[in-house]
Amino acid sequence: MPGPWEIVMLVVLATIMFGPEKIPEFSRKAARVVFFLRNIANNAQNQLRAELGPEYADLDIRDLNPKTFVQKHIINAVQDDLDEIKADLEGVKSEMEGSAKDLKMLGEDVRHDVERQSSALAAEGAPVPVDLDAT
Repeated sequence: MPGPWEIVMLVVLATIMFGPEKIPEFSRKAARVVFFLRNIANNAQNQLRAELGPEYADLDIRDLNPKTFVQKHIINAVQDDLDEIKADLEGVKSEMEGSAKDLKMLGEDVRHDVERQSSALAAEGAPVPVDLDAT
């Protein structure tokens, strides 16, 4: 798509080449050509829909692009399944995080119990069986 400076340059060039009096005539002719080409494209699309049958009533010419076709007919068909799997995995993730927190708290409780028992044994003069600083 041309930018604004390109359009200005084309208008200036057309004015210089053809003169300002012929520009409206060329604009009308260009508009008729665009309208004619658009009608041809729409008629071809309608004819293609009619020949393919009612299951392709929503056919768009862009659907004939392989990338768009794959996305519309394959990816979109499994997107709901993928969303469901993603939700299940999120649930598993939150359960795993909860279990990890529980295990961490359990490990801290065990460590505190061992430290308490080690302190009690040391106070009685018995040898300490576990060196917690080595872990």
